[in-house]
Amino acid sequence: MEKVILKTEMPDVGAPRRGKVRDIYDLGDYLLLVVTDRVSAFDVVLPGGIPGKGKVLTAISVFWFRMMEDIVGNHIIATDVKDFPQALHKYRETLEGRSLLVKKAKVVPVECIVRGYLSGSGWKSYREDGAVCGIKLPAGLLESSKIEQPVFTPSTKAEAGHDINIPFDEMKKIVGDNTALKLKDLTLKIYERARDYAQKKGIIIADTKMEFGILNDQVIIIDELLTPDSSRFWSVKKYAPGKSQDSFDKQIVRDYLLTLDWDQTPPGPELPPDIVKKTSERYQEILRILTGTK
Repeated sequence: MEKVILKTEMPDVGAPRRGKVRDIYDLGDYLLLVVTDRVSAFDVVLPGGIPGKGKVLTAISVFWFRMMEDIVGNHIIATDVKDFPQALHKYRETLEGRSLLVKKAKVVPVECIVRGYLSGSGWKSYREDGAVCGIKLPAGLLESSKIEQPVFTPSTKAEAGHDINIPFDEMKKIVGDNTALKLKDLTLKIYERARDYAQKKGIIIADTKMEFGILNDQVIIIDELLTPDSSRFWSVKKYAPGKSQDSFDKQIVRDYLLTLDWDQTPPGPELPPDIVKKTSERYQEILRILTGTK
């Protein structure tokens, strides 16, 4: 099994800002995003990692970024270490396949979420009042039901803990009317194209979240795009509304953790080898289905 990269150390490049999964290096004019194999569940980063996860997330993001370039620009400058600054070449073994050299943009402080099916917090909200983020939906929908017209449900970007869903009017107050309308339109266009493509591959994209930035007064898409960490992918063949669906992501990890006597606060427990292996295979599988590559 492939070596697991939990964190990167490149002393002469500087100290990174570490997110749950990414190590971000400031290179002056650019940023270097390194996608590690760290895995988080219930907002806790677990002590071990999932082999190959960072490479899968990177490959899937690049695939979608390229597909959507006629809809919206993105932050990618280079995906191959040979095209990175010379100082990074000696770290090729760590960086290859899991890093992107990207443009610096002013991050829009809102997560752009689109839901095509009722799941997760959307399903919970619907059960309470028949709406998701204030958007009324038809009565009688089940868990995992298709939403005929996908809904745009933005959220705040929390530095710690859970993001909070907000009404579209609240988003307008945060980013301005024009930017809010532009982001809503782009998010829905990207989702609809990806949904139609994935459907032909036997995959349902139930929901996804996106991040945008502003560069030279233009909106671009940043961070990651339509990965198993930012989306719910379900099998068309196995899809059955009325229950939660089997997902192509870290659901295996979540399900295992729910069997433990763990209060979902740090430190997280070690994952047994069979759970790690199954999760790694699941990530590899969705990459293969969507892009045809390993």
